[in-house]
Amino acid sequence: MPRIVRKFLHSLIAMLILGSISAPIVANAQESGLPIPRFVALRSDKVHLRSGPGLRYPKVWIYQRRNMPMEVISEFETWRKVRDWEGSEGWVHQSLLIGSRHVIVTADTITLYSAADENARKIALISNSVIGRIESCPRAVDWCQLQFSDFEGWAPRQGYWGVYDGEYIE
Repeated sequence: MPRIVRKFLHSLIAMLILGSISAPIVANAQESGLPIPRFVALRSDKVHLRSGPGLRYPKVWIYQRRNMPMEVISEFETWRKVRDWEGSEGWVHQSLLIGSRHVIVTADTITLYSAADENARKIALISNSVIGRIESCPRAVDWCQLQFSDFEGWAPRQGYWGVYDGEYIE
């Protein structure tokens, strides 16, 4: 090979190597750009929690409760590191999560009221581990409007998990 061609190839290889080393690291387009942490919910009745962000990582748990709230605490490409209401953490593929907001009752029971007031009419007692949907958590009160099956009402922000202290949902 002529010397000039060899010199050109060496220069080209050096530029490619140096260019790849100094190139800025760009976030993967699959990462959401949404705030972390945030709450989401499970899309189906069977969701595998993995020890790492990929199918090659072992399953550490299988969730069997659609709409169970999960807290996203990290992202890697199309995988979300989540935490459940009991503190277990692992990785779930983004396609198995939905953005709708749900809560799970952590107290023995919570009371649903007809208005955001403990003197209002009681609608229902909701038992531990029941999952419900958040309708709203307005700024004006420290209560959330929740729906559990056919029961919709208001509950103070205690005794359930899936909404942050001071978070407002309209």
